[in-house]
Amino acid sequence: MAQSGPHQAVREKVEAIYRAESRRVFATLVRLLGDFDLAEEALSEAFRAALEQWPQEGVPANPRAWLVSTGRFKAIDAIRRRARFDPLEEDHAETLAAEEAPEPEEIEDDRLRLVFTCCHPALAHDAQVALTLREVCGLTTEEIARAFLTPAPTLAQRIVRAKNKIRDARIPYEVPGPKELPERLDAVLRTIYLVFNEGYSASSGDSLTRADLSGEAIRLGRLLVDLLPEAEPIGLLALMLLQESRRTARSSASGDLVLLEDQDRKLWSRELIAEGSALVERTLATRRFGPYCIQAAIAAVHAEAPNFATTDWAQIVGLYDVLSRLDPSPVVELNRAVALAMREGPAAGLAVIEAILARGELKDYHLAHAARADLYRRLGRGTEARASYERALALARQEPERRFLQQRLAQLKA
Repeated sequence: MAQSGPHQAVREKVEAIYRAESRRVFATLVRLLGDFDLAEEALSEAFRAALEQWPQEGVPANPRAWLVSTGRFKAIDAIRRRARFDPLEEDHAETLAAEEAPEPEEIEDDRLRLVFTCCHPALAHDAQVALTLREVCGLTTEEIARAFLTPAPTLAQRIVRAKNKIRDARIPYEVPGPKELPERLDAVLRTIYLVFNEGYSASSGDSLTRADLSGEAIRLGRLLVDLLPEAEPIGLLALMLLQESRRTARSSASGDLVLLEDQDRKLWSRELIAEGSALVERTLATRRFGPYCIQAAIAAVHAEAPNFATTDWAQIVGLYDVLSRLDPSPVVELNRAVALAMREGPAAGLAVIEAILARGELKDYHLAHAARADLYRRLGRGTEARASYERALALARQEPERRFLQQRLAQLKA
């Protein structure tokens, strides 16, 4: 029993290092070994060795480097054992053994390499998201499947196919060069923001939000800014922080949706708003901003308004004008129409939304019909409002949104 205290302290230290460092160690092992599954096995072996050796030998000065080195040699030993049945494995083992151990700064950069590998354009977009959550964030297959309402076996197959594609196509574990970076960076940013959006406003299910997913996206965003401090990664991080600042106020105690105009702004996180707003100023000062920076600026205008009535809608419409030029889309046009309705009255916004829907765009997007219904309601056109709310309700998949739309319909009928 006398040794239980020190042994327990070391075990707790190993567990803390696992939580903080395991995905960093894994990222380096993936690059060194060139195989996701072999790296995962090596990671487990390295931490098992730490639990066995550190109580006797003490925790090393650089635990991360020790784990990488140990994992690498454990993998080489495993390959050599298999070499008895496959001579090519022996060549592989010797090649790995001949490579020099990575420097500490290389290990840090490996996290970014892994993000770009998981978001390589050769992979399908849904595979990029699943692989990033699994390999970079460390979420289990079951957790990812639950988040996106996909059967776990289906998602597991998707991840396996993506790994095989990386191996068979010899996709390199590297940050792309200057010529490829803009296109590749867009895929990374899009993937991170998709993960955040699914956490901030779940696409379906009983819950309005998924804090675990938005938290992982923000963690990825911070990682990207730390390793690649350019305008758009900074803008994306600012946008996520500003939107996340409103999480607590976005739903009631019973889980019902609370609109922006009805939210208790005392519940907004002033800390996240301050950090996000500072990042917006930093990125706009570069004059090299893109769509994420402008969306963050719009979120900052909302965040800095003392109340809904004092929101600077003219500035928001102006920012949407800029966003429409940088990244034109029907959704951007819809959001601008809502802001325009707040600045110039519901009729002005309604005319734009009617034109979008008349073109056939967003006809299956429930928020477009909900926005049109609200403007009809504000104009006193009850029949049209009811029809639009019913269409939105038919398309909505998230239970809090469905309850909100049903309440609006009930109010109109009353």
